[in-house]
Amino acid sequence: MQATSIHELFDLRLQSGPDRVFLHTLGGALTFADLGPWVDQLELELRTLEVRPGDRVFAVAENCPEHVALILACSRVNAWACSINARMAAGEVDTFARKADARVAYFTVGISSDAATHGRRHGCQPSVLPGLSRSPVRLDAQSEPSPLAEQVAAIIFTSGTTGAPKGVPVTHKGLLHYAKAATECRHMTPADRSHAYLPMTHIFGLGAMLMASLYAGSSLVMRSRFDPADVFDALAHHGISILQGPPAMFSRLMSWLDEQGLRHPACPDLRYVYSGAAPLDLTLKRVIEARLGQPVYHGYGMSEYAGGATMVRYGQPRDDSSSGNLLEGAELRLVGPDGNDAGQGEQGEIWLRGVGLMPGYFRDAQATAEVMRPGGWYASGDIGMQTPDGALFVVGRQKEMIIRSGFNVYPGEIETVMLRHPSVRNAAVIGHRQPDGNEEILAFVETMGNLPLDNQSLALHLRSHLAPYKRPGRIMKVDALPMTSSGKVLKRALLEMLVDTSHERPT
Repeated sequence: MQATSIHELFDLRLQSGPDRVFLHTLGGALTFADLGPWVDQLELELRTLEVRPGDRVFAVAENCPEHVALILACSRVNAWACSINARMAAGEVDTFARKADARVAYFTVGISSDAATHGRRHGCQPSVLPGLSRSPVRLDAQSEPSPLAEQVAAIIFTSGTTGAPKGVPVTHKGLLHYAKAATECRHMTPADRSHAYLPMTHIFGLGAMLMASLYAGSSLVMRSRFDPADVFDALAHHGISILQGPPAMFSRLMSWLDEQGLRHPACPDLRYVYSGAAPLDLTLKRVIEARLGQPVYHGYGMSEYAGGATMVRYGQPRDDSSSGNLLEGAELRLVGPDGNDAGQGEQGEIWLRGVGLMPGYFRDAQATAEVMRPGGWYASGDIGMQTPDGALFVVGRQKEMIIRSGFNVYPGEIETVMLRHPSVRNAAVIGHRQPDGNEEILAFVETMGNLPLDNQSLALHLRSHLAPYKRPGRIMKVDALPMTSSGKVLKRALLEMLVDTSHERPT
């Protein structure tokens, strides 16, 4: 039997190796047989709540076995798991909840005090699993029609450049295809054990970690939050063979080693190191390789293409920062400003199509039309070039998206929140690339009446509406934002203003 949905893949693992450990948590290890009844109970609960094919099941979550079980139970009833990080601010959670139009919402209260707080606001009640609570059923939620209802496994939410969230439907077919490709590219086997702190509310955590490990029959050392000390303890004592994360994670790991005075940490079982979700700085890559004693592999992907389109293959490391070659089932074009394909060695916008491509943004025809091109191509907004051997280099972003700690942050969302503050007349947000590959978020504001900036009040406002990784590291008051004749902010000119402006840091 070949799995055609993510729960079928789990069921195959449950049948073939029920006693194999799948999840290692701080509370103990869970086998496939341990997790199976949880999936069964949640499936029954969803059916009792009359969750229908094409309904969304909203989850405010941090990594835990209960969240994994909920994702699989949603698959069994053909509902779409719509998960967001529990550490988001109340305003963000409510915005995403409205966008999801979910039949019911779940909260991972057993692992997350933040989820519990959000759950209380939403009138939560106990779920069948003690680690979860759930909201009352929304009888007016509208289900999606067939055949789309059966094709989609989950929605990954990403904030839009206008501040409005976009939902990316990720299909069963795309996730399974990526899981297979990632397993083969990484040479994963049941003997592998991956460290998994990346949120499974994000495509990196859902695809590259959960689904790839499920496909390979390997196990996950699951953590709800990132802790460098815990990572290195797991590397030294808990058999971690695969370590993956964004460049910012590795930068923090290297800094922690420096603070501890450790040159080469113990990682006796480590065999594969992968950095994704953001461009990889070559200097950082070489530092990681020197400290961990393993080559660093890299790839290129996004929520809109079920996780990954290119990857450097295991056993074929590169001495550059390439994102590797196309995975099976993916197609790529580099398109110049004139609409024609870029020539050899020339830069162009990265267009993708193939098995992993989304069917279109959730209930957002306008946003879908903005990125889709004739022939079924998705215009990513990223700028790339290819070497003669087909390896992809991502050299910039046409969009203004900022990558902070491996998460996508859109200036428009932050600007929208800042403009709601009564003292802010105008605002512009940009990213400032740091040596570690991360980006500092900088905000420039004009105040009402050109009065002094009320930093304390603005900081409180931002904490109420934005997750920590979205909040500006610096907010600078300016007399006037640089504008074009048509009234658009010249964001490139803002960086030049840094040396001339004082700044305050919100707390």
